[in-house]
Amino acid sequence: MSNFDALVNDLQAQIFDEAKEVYGEKGFHRWRNPRYQGRMENPDGQSRIKGQCGDTMEIFLKFENNRVKEASFFTDGCASSSLSGSFAAELTIGKSPDELTDITGESVLNKIGRLPEDDTHCADLAAEAVQEALTDYMSVS
Repeated sequence: MSNFDALVNDLQAQIFDEAKEVYGEKGFHRWRNPRYQGRMENPDGQSRIKGQCGDTMEIFLKFENNRVKEASFFTDGCASSSLSGSFAAELTIGKSPDELTDITGESVLNKIGRLPEDDTHCADLAAEAVQEALTDYMSVS
């Protein structure tokens, strides 16, 4: 192994260790293996919200038998926004509209495990986007 390869491996290990420290094991693994990411074609409900931090969060919901069958998110934000969108989308799967109203920033944060204190607003942004997507669905249904 060359000195350059060793340096790259050491840097990657350091970045991974720092990410585990900041986001916890569950957040770190989701950061490495994103889920529910991407814009959905023909959703039944969708939202696009810009947070005070400047990040934009989009949530897409597809319903079947009045329950969320599929969900996805898109963000132009930081890792904390991406994790929040991913876990918020996951929280919606299988839920009825009434159950979706229980999704809050706190429930998203609990699902992630932890975020840096300065980034907890990302969980609120994702939860707000879920509520707006639900409102969009309900206005059409």
